[in-house]
Amino acid sequence: MTEKLFLITNEVISIQEVVDKVTSRNAGAINTFIGTVREITKGKKTIFLKYDAYASMAEKKLAQIGDEIQEQWPEALVAITHRIGRLDITDIAVVIAVSTPHRADSYEASRYAIERIKEIVPIWKKEHWEDGVEWIGDQLEKTRYPSGKPEEENLK
Repeated sequence: MTEKLFLITNEVISIQEVVDKVTSRNAGAINTFIGTVREITKGKKTIFLKYDAYASMAEKKLAQIGDEIQEQWPEALVAITHRIGRLDITDIAVVIAVSTPHRADSYEASRYAIERIKEIVPIWKKEHWEDGVEWIGDQLEKTRYPSGKPEEENLK
């Protein structure tokens, strides 16, 4: 069975499993970005988050990001895993691993990946604070999803 390089999961993410997907004898660098759930956001105390996604569409968008990275950094290997479901403070939400022959490319490609995830991947979250809850909307927090999921026009 082939490993999925781009994965949406309800399970705890193993950083090492994501890194192993891009380990290569030609790599001089493996950059790993680990996105975690923080406790304080804009002065409010978060108790936990609930991430949701259109999983199959989100995995296709993660693969698209991988393709974009391959175009800009042809020697890069990329794997991205994003968790959905309930995540508590300090839980890992996303792991991006990028290997390249030289470190500068792995830094740049990793940064590119997380910024593109926030731009194009249909993953959204509900914040559970001490004093209430709110569906946040897209990951750039520019579009609200008051119904708890994006509407058709939000997915274009």
